[in-house]
Amino acid sequence: MTTIKPVILINLLKVEPGRQAALIALLQRNIEAVVSTLGGWKTSRLIAAKDGASVVICSEWETPAAVEAMRNDPRMKAYFPQLLELATFDSILGEAVLSNNR
Repeated sequence: MTTIKPVILINLLKVEPGRQAALIALLQRNIEAVVSTLGGWKTSRLIAAKDGASVVICSEWETPAAVEAMRNDPRMKAYFPQLLELATFDSILGEAVLSNNR
């Protein structure tokens, strides 16, 4: 039996201090209204930097094709300009190679 590892999408968003809360609110609304309805999505976590200058989105997807479909979804394309008004971002697509739990 072959086990398929989920694909991990990490987005690092840089934001001006003082705008982090607005960015988090926008991200949360989009995850709840759009991302969570898309095929292949498993989970998302938002991580806020203590200095207020960045937010990390860590999402799990079933396949790279699911990530590509998300990026091409018309609702996501409409959302990206709003995101870019608040932050710049970089994306990394990978897979978990180690998970340590206590």
